[in-house]
Amino acid sequence: QLQASGGGLVQPGGSLRLSCAASGRIFNINYMGWYRQAPGKPREVVAHISGTGTTYYATSVKGRVTISRDIAKNTVYLQMNSLKPEDTAVYYCNWVVSYVEYWGQGTLVTVSS
Repeated sequence: QLQASGGGLVQPGGSLRLSCAASGRIFNINYMGWYRQAPGKPREVVAHISGTGTTYYATSVKGRVTISRDIAKNTVYLQMNSLKPEDTAVYYCNWVVSYVEYWGQGTLVTVSS
């Protein structure tokens, strides 16, 4: 089970850190990542990190977002800086473990003045 947290209301230019923790010990992690879905739009990938530590960032967030993980804590983080109103969305964590996909519940990020 994946538990996401850290969303909230932030002003443009502000920062938030999202966390997604898995219960129990997890082995064979292929990817840990974040997706988001804005109202009226399809879900899109934000960033992910592979089991070997390779990262990927969507063009729209590159340079403003950092994905990291703490394997010992079974947790993946998404540090988001210089937030823009267009970053407003429900953010979902997504893990691929032994090539099976798991989703956490969403956490709402609202960027507004």
